[in-house]
Amino acid sequence: MKKALICAFPHTIPIFAGFWFLGMTYGIYMNVSGFSFWYPLIMSLTIFGGSLEFVAVSMLLSPFAPLQVFIMTLMIQARHLFYGISMLDKFKGMGWKKPYLIFGMCDETFSINYTAEIPENVDRGWFYFWVTLLNRFYWVSGATIGGILGNFITFNTKGLDFVMTAMFVVIFMEQWLKEKHHASEWIGLGSSVACLVLFGADSFLVPTMICILVLLTALQKPLKQKGEAVA
Repeated sequence: MKKALICAFPHTIPIFAGFWFLGMTYGIYMNVSGFSFWYPLIMSLTIFGGSLEFVAVSMLLSPFAPLQVFIMTLMIQARHLFYGISMLDKFKGMGWKKPYLIFGMCDETFSINYTAEIPENVDRGWFYFWVTLLNRFYWVSGATIGGILGNFITFNTKGLDFVMTAMFVVIFMEQWLKEKHHASEWIGLGSSVACLVLFGADSFLVPTMICILVLLTALQKPLKQKGEAVA
């Protein structure tokens, strides 16, 4: 358990930097929108979806429209369906940890748990658990601190949301440098560009995830054989 924590923590340091900046931005945004720090605290604990939490601010300030809120929530978080499918095998045999791993899986946690090379002497379930718990703690604490600081400071937060984009670029580059062949990365890039052109910036995410899932599933054996050949 302790060994898994020591192994997991370094993987989450880039997430800590991104989550604290963006989490505090979210907390300040909620504060200037008229909500006390309890709102970002409770919402980050229960929703734990950064982009959805930002959108939820406008939802709370808008007239009551449950159907529209449901559709918007489903569209924003639909990508997690594909993350979940990818983690089915990895979460087998996790016991009591599995429900929490499912609940706490966000984009960044998925990226680490799916790609990390876990040492043989480290328990895989505890590694996943600590990555999930640490990342959630970073976001919740950042959002809460931002909600409190919003009472005392005001500044222009425009551009801070780019922190998360930059972090994903770093994760992608680390994965690119780790692999000797880049077929899966090219599939992701090609699917993203094609769907962006076909569906536009507002609607390309779900089609992109579907394309990636279908292509990786269809090409699973050739990609595995290529990876073994390169290794």
